[in-house]
Amino acid sequence: MKKFTALFLALALLLSLAACAGDTQPKDTTPSTAPTAPSTVPTEPSAPTDPSTAPTDPSSNPSEPSDDPTVPSEPSEDPTDPSEPSKDPTDPSEPSDEIKVITIAEALKLCGEPGNLTTERYYLRGTVVSIDNASYGAMTIKDATGTISVYGTYSADGSINYSQMEEKPFKGDEVLLHCTLQNYNGTKEVKNARLIEFKVVKQEIDESGYTEGSVADARKAATGAKVKVDGVVARITYANGMIPSGFFLIDETNAIYVYDAQLAAQVKEGNKITILATKDFWILETEQYNAQKFGYKGCNQLTDAVLVNNDKGSHSFEKGWIQSSTVKQIMDTPVSTDITTTIFKVNALISKVPGKGFVNYYINDLDGKTGSYVYTQCNGSDFSWLDSFDGKICTVYLSVLNAKSSDSGCVYRFSPVLVLDEKFDTSTVNPAEYAVVYEGLDQFDTLYTGNPALELITSVSSDLLGFKDVKLSYASSDPSVIRIDGNVMNCMKSGSATITVTGTYGSKTCSRTVTITVDIPAPPAEAYPTVADAIAASVGDTVTVKGIVGPSLVNRSGFYLIDDTGIIAVITDKETLAALKLGNEVVMEATRHINTKGGDGYHGQTCLIDAKLITNLYGSHEYADDFFVTGKTVEDFRNLDVAVDYSTTVFVLKATVEVEETKYYSKIALTDGSNKITLYCSSANQYNWLKAYAGQEVTLELAACNWNDKSFYAGCVLAVVHEDGSKEVNQLNFQN
Repeated sequence: MKKFTALFLALALLLSLAACAGDTQPKDTTPSTAPTAPSTVPTEPSAPTDPSTAPTDPSSNPSEPSDDPTVPSEPSEDPTDPSEPSKDPTDPSEPSDEIKVITIAEALKLCGEPGNLTTERYYLRGTVVSIDNASYGAMTIKDATGTISVYGTYSADGSINYSQMEEKPFKGDEVLLHCTLQNYNGTKEVKNARLIEFKVVKQEIDESGYTEGSVADARKAATGAKVKVDGVVARITYANGMIPSGFFLIDETNAIYVYDAQLAAQVKEGNKITILATKDFWILETEQYNAQKFGYKGCNQLTDAVLVNNDKGSHSFEKGWIQSSTVKQIMDTPVSTDITTTIFKVNALISKVPGKGFVNYYINDLDGKTGSYVYTQCNGSDFSWLDSFDGKICTVYLSVLNAKSSDSGCVYRFSPVLVLDEKFDTSTVNPAEYAVVYEGLDQFDTLYTGNPALELITSVSSDLLGFKDVKLSYASSDPSVIRIDGNVMNCMKSGSATITVTGTYGSKTCSRTVTITVDIPAPPAEAYPTVADAIAASVGDTVTVKGIVGPSLVNRSGFYLIDDTGIIAVITDKETLAALKLGNEVVMEATRHINTKGGDGYHGQTCLIDAKLITNLYGSHEYADDFFVTGKTVEDFRNLDVAVDYSTTVFVLKATVEVEETKYYSKIALTDGSNKITLYCSSANQYNWLKAYAGQEVTLELAACNWNDKSFYAGCVLAVVHEDGSKEVNQLNFQN
């Protein structure tokens, strides 16, 4: 009787628990059951734009069977079928003969040969090593026998993808998957994974080695320092394929970027979180040499982050500490100053510029030209939220995420954290001050080594801001050093002088000063070496050479230096280029170099690198062309031997300009109908000036170049020569 009573009570208790199971779901229940489908079945995510991710993108694999729950692709004895309430076969704590969990080693064996896809589904249990794509749930899992990639993860019934799950596993959690297996072009992986359940595994965290402080403290910490900080997730950033890659963390003291894809997948904008992390100043490996050369320390960021706490709230970030500035002031800040990943409040013009398969967004100052582009790894799709601000002057909470470092210098790249359209009132701008700051002062260099005979701006208008004809006037503190003759500035002798620039607009005036040094060197005791001397110098030699600034290089920061003896490509930085104009007579100091990878049978590109301006004697001189090679054809050019150095040779020939533009790319070439010369460029946009001649046969001055050890010489167009002898010269690098 007692046994019967006990059995009855046990049965009653089980029925009571079953009846209550649908009413409440404790949040800390472990293991968690994967979510089921909503009333509307969502579509799968689109493929990432990077083709290298294709083998792990579930939307791009043509062999994937339908995950639509209306398609009866599952056997009737689905272990998740609620018609069998007496036993939950997916509960690892409740052994069952109805499912068999295989090891990862067994799964890898079942993947078979390349091209194989199993028709049978298997149960696979493992620990999440990493979330490789938070959009569709690509992940890597492991057990005691091995590691395997998971090609996208869905709910138990296959209708909800990973990104739409309210509760989902992250790095360190344990998962039970029901899946097929495949060998995709040699990659063994899980296919069509359905998340039956997962167990949240709380990581043991040793905080003893971490120093707790504010975000401002973290910014000041040394590389490698261990810090504990809290703040609000202000803006999430994305890598290719719209995969969360990091976020801006802001407290009441400052902001900093947190680069951690695993953590970025676990948080949402507005969450207030506490993390442990390691301090870093990041620079792309291939840019480290140039960054060091220009004094750029890197992106101020935190890495290897561990989430200690997340309130999962929706907070606005603190703005009281944020400094008001201008885009111009940011751009004028030396890259040696640590301003990356902090936030500035600016008024700025947002511009959307579609390209071939991408979109660029620009954030410029009120002059519409001083600024930079927004840093994207998703061809602009991660910043489509800026579309509604296109063409508007907005309040922008702006960060410099990093600085692209090249041989021409370092360029700040922006990341907007918040943009507000507050209906900017242009009447708040003082036209006189604008004209002086944005136009007047920017005309001057702080050092002149000769007389530039600089023609000065005397009137400024702005369609964007709605004013016309602000008058600018100039005065020199010492006319014996710098003299203002009408609207021309002349440097008379060595010394220094202060130039006062005054703007006048009705009753409004504004004056600013700039101090200029004039240092005109004495003539050398001996004549400067010629371009021919520079070409003949040994590789690695430092050479000083005098010549005329000739046409621009393309896809390189520099120009061709020309005198009566020859022509050579000169690589220099953007600051030096900004001080030069086509036709200036200059003295340059540089290193003789051959740009080559060292392959057999390739000479490479003869050039001067790391060029510094010693003296600018100014002027607007025509470059010599007597030594240019004439009488050659497109076919002759195509047949040039790349083992022979033709990179200091210019050919004058006739050819037809051919432009090809598609949605995703643009190309430009020269042809005679049978043979084609490739022009060295990243896109036809670098030859916009030449597009006007598309389809026309023209006479061109064409330099042979081989910067990348190609099996043929490409061309760099110096100029189009008209029938009357006049030229339209390539000025690409002199346009700013």
